[in-house]
Amino acid sequence: MIDQTTSTTIPIHLTINGHSHELQVEPRVTLLDALRDRLDLTGTKKGCDHGQCGACTVHVDGERVLACLTLAAQVEGRKITTIEGLAGADGTLDAVQAAFLEQDAFQCGYCTPGQIMSAVACIREGHAGSDEEIREYMAGNLCRCGAYPNIVAAVRQAALEVAS
Repeated sequence: MIDQTTSTTIPIHLTINGHSHELQVEPRVTLLDALRDRLDLTGTKKGCDHGQCGACTVHVDGERVLACLTLAAQVEGRKITTIEGLAGADGTLDAVQAAFLEQDAFQCGYCTPGQIMSAVACIREGHAGSDEEIREYMAGNLCRCGAYPNIVAAVRQAALEVAS
């Protein structure tokens, strides 16, 4: 009989927002849970925990990833960026963060970190050419409050600022 009260952990090394972290985690721990529960990086939100809402969006090697569907061990040795890592070292907001404030692109704010992380990737991927394209490439991020028009306006504004 297997003793299921004993958990097996593995050592992992994560580079998050330019900082190295050594952790002992169970192999099944998601990146989302490692960020929030083990590293106190609570900007990344746990929404549906099924990869359907986008609240947990982070970047891994510059690509957007749903942290709730990604095992922490899968991203060992890769560059992870969370919402906490977007602002400059001096506190200067990223163009997307500033545009979200200027366009009032949030209401309750719960989805905002995931929306911003997706918007940064959307712009970097070159998918912010029109409102329709922005809506299509941001479709994986849900906003229960319905701030979509302002979110699109913020992405459009940030895309123009990044391009200039």
